[in-house]
Amino acid sequence: MTILLFAMLGVFIFMMFRRNKKTQQTQAKLQSQFAPGVDVMTSFGLFGRIVSMDDAENKVVLELSPGNLATVHRQAVTKIVEPTEEAAVDVPDDASSLTAADADAPAPAETSEETLKRLNDEGKKDS
Repeated sequence: MTILLFAMLGVFIFMMFRRNKKTQQTQAKLQSQFAPGVDVMTSFGLFGRIVSMDDAENKVVLELSPGNLATVHRQAVTKIVEPTEEAAVDVPDDASSLTAADADAPAPAETSEETLKRLNDEGKKDS
């Protein structure tokens, strides 16, 4: 029984060291990709672009928005933000193509009772 207990303790310690080593390798790989101009996220949720790095003091200067700089510890930067490609929206030069073709048709007349009934029915759908 004692041998089994020591074996389980040994496996537990081995897995703990293995996990720490893997985490350190991932962090080292991430920090090797740091360079000025890279968009990053800190561990406390700030997004910014790296302006400069001081390897001697482990400091990174981030530009949070134009003109706003923040200095954080190098280990606080935990993620490189990959730019997402947004779908290009085709915007016409004039607003005439944005309106419906039958926009000149008059809207159907609705009495105040019909409007009230329609609004009440829409409110019941939400519940």
